[in-house]
Amino acid sequence: QVQLVESGGGLVQAGGSLRLSCAASGRTFSSYAMGWFRQAPGKEREFVAAINWSGVYTSYGDSVKGRFTISRDNAKNTVYLEMNSLKPEDTAVYYCARGLRPTIINVMSEYGYWGQGTQVTVSS
Repeated sequence: QVQLVESGGGLVQAGGSLRLSCAASGRTFSSYAMGWFRQAPGKEREFVAAINWSGVYTSYGDSVKGRFTISRDNAKNTVYLEMNSLKPEDTAVYYCARGLRPTIINVMSEYGYWGQGTQVTVSS
């Protein structure tokens, strides 16, 4: 059974930074792509970023390109999301997810395991 636990969310002022972490259980972490999604109140869950199994390739949603960075440490079974220049519209619950394959994917249906989410609130 795979478990994903996010941490690092909180309240930050616009222009500030936060670093989210997602710790995964199990010995197969390094075999799969990982992703971050977010869901704001009243909106659908949207793709934020993804990283392939090795960490060499990454992909970002248009709204976060140039501001967010996804990375992973396979030795620690952890994926990170560094968020800079935060905006009020970044306010959402952020979810970590494990892909069903090693390669980058930005479609929710291609992720089989999800964390419980961590709240990020950006004040103006």
